[in-house]
Amino acid sequence: MTGPAGAPPLGERRPRLLPGWLVSGFPELLAPVTERLIGLRVRPNAISVTSAVVLIAAGAAFGLDRARLGAACLLLSGLLDILDGQVARRGGMASTFGAFVDSTLDRIGDAILYGGICVYFQTAAGQDAPVLGVLAALGALTGSFLVSYARARAEGLGLDCRVGLAQRAERVLGVGVPTLIFGAGPQGLLLLVIVGCLAVLSWITVAQRVAHVFRTTEGRNAGPTTSPGPRAERAPARRNEA
Repeated sequence: MTGPAGAPPLGERRPRLLPGWLVSGFPELLAPVTERLIGLRVRPNAISVTSAVVLIAAGAAFGLDRARLGAACLLLSGLLDILDGQVARRGGMASTFGAFVDSTLDRIGDAILYGGICVYFQTAAGQDAPVLGVLAALGALTGSFLVSYARARAEGLGLDCRVGLAQRAERVLGVGVPTLIFGAGPQGLLLLVIVGCLAVLSWITVAQRVAHVFRTTEGRNAGPTTSPGPRAERAPARRNEA
């Protein structure tokens, strides 16, 4: 049995860094919070905006050499990013505009987050490799954008593209958890290693998604298209893109 167009057979595991039980189980742990927010009539778009503001605060904190505070804000933003999708779906409030706003705010937040990390590497005292840090942050930012774009473009063509090692959850946790615990490390080396690894994994994920679409279409030329595929028409149910 197979899933939607471009999807692997149902039950087939998609290789990624986080275990499947965590990816699927954590939103269920948030179910009481989700139901409470629905009961309070909190709109998903309001949660999306709050998540973006917190993510912007994370970038500012990194830029001000407050790595642990930046990591805490990043993780809180990721938590809110999960909640907005859960509230939208469980509360029957999913909308095309909501999905668009959520995705757009995520990209704005990512840009400011990595911009703040670039500022950190350039301005924090005692940096061993400030230029390398900036290049790593720019590589991670570009990779993050391309990971999301590759999925959005594939789904616009009617293909499932939720594949790859470093999806959004991995990127948030990969930077947030170790930095929250250990800070940026001596001379910022820990943060440099984390961001560098994230950049490499993001670009690997881009390559995996390109390869997935090629295999799915068998490299055939789909010809010109001016309208979104059937999956794009179901955008209201899709938030928290990876």
